[in-house]
Amino acid sequence: MRDRIKVIHFQRKPRPGFNFSIESIFENIRCRLTDKIDFSIKICGRFNDGYFTKFWNVVEAAFRQEKNAIAHITGEVHFIDLLMRKKNVLLTIHDCRFMQRKKGIEKKIMGWLYLTAPVNRSAYVTTVSEATKQEVIAYTTCNPGKITVIPVSVSPVFKPAPQVFNKNCPVILQIGAADNKNLSRLIEAIKDIPCRLVIVGNPKKHDLEKLDACRIDFIIKHDLSREELYQEYVNCDIVSFASTFEGFGMPIIEANSVERVVITSNISSMPEVAGNAACLVDPYAADDIRMGLLRIINDDTYREQLISNGRANRKRFSGETVADAYYKLYKKMSLEITR
Repeated sequence: MRDRIKVIHFQRKPRPGFNFSIESIFENIRCRLTDKIDFSIKICGRFNDGYFTKFWNVVEAAFRQEKNAIAHITGEVHFIDLLMRKKNVLLTIHDCRFMQRKKGIEKKIMGWLYLTAPVNRSAYVTTVSEATKQEVIAYTTCNPGKITVIPVSVSPVFKPAPQVFNKNCPVILQIGAADNKNLSRLIEAIKDIPCRLVIVGNPKKHDLEKLDACRIDFIIKHDLSREELYQEYVNCDIVSFASTFEGFGMPIIEANSVERVVITSNISSMPEVAGNAACLVDPYAADDIRMGLLRIINDDTYREQLISNGRANRKRFSGETVADAYYKLYKKMSLEITR
């Protein structure tokens, strides 16, 4: 009887108060594959606050690698494979947005440290979307066959909760308040539309000022548990996710799973994730966001069709489907490692 496959999940050191979505993704995979895989977890000893701490984590990871185990770097700390045995390494890349925040020599260093060198030092790479895969190829010129697209699975917490749509004053749930979440244009889009805006996140001062100037009825929620976030989906009528960039776009699938209509962007990974189960708009045009929202509110047939399409779309992101994709890749790597 063949020995069970051994997989080590290498994870970043958690920072207090931060959202650890990456860790929860792979916790779900471990739970679903516990009868097939021997998992262990190695957490980096230091935060990645500078080159010295990064070097420390690289050396530490090399010593913690095991000869016949798959070293799966689950995200963010891509560079810790620099001294690892290449054939054992599986690297997951969630997005490449960090490259957009850098310029000049700093961008070149970041590109080498987080993309080019780690991808070269891994046997296989997974990305959470085709859009991210194409970004990785563009930055590293690696062989496309090295990269497998395995999406993120939706949490079982997000269950269907049908309700009657409030056409007179819909509750719009905005997920996130960082710059790429595009809150400012959403505020412009809903000016003079009777609605209530629920923002999950911490809006910046200029967005708060714009909310007041546009006389928007809004409430802010933050530090929510997954169950509390689910309840916000249940309480809303529309989920807004018209971001300017996403490596994946989990709120789209969460909205599909709860059976809420969702409006999202026609760029980046979002059309790929949404398929025909969302209203796609230009995130850089407040007028286009506004027209999408008005169509959702006023066109009952269109809105119900999007919700119906969402029931089918969410099946692509079930925990079973995603875990099975990883299991197939783990089996392939295990055979190559022990060969």
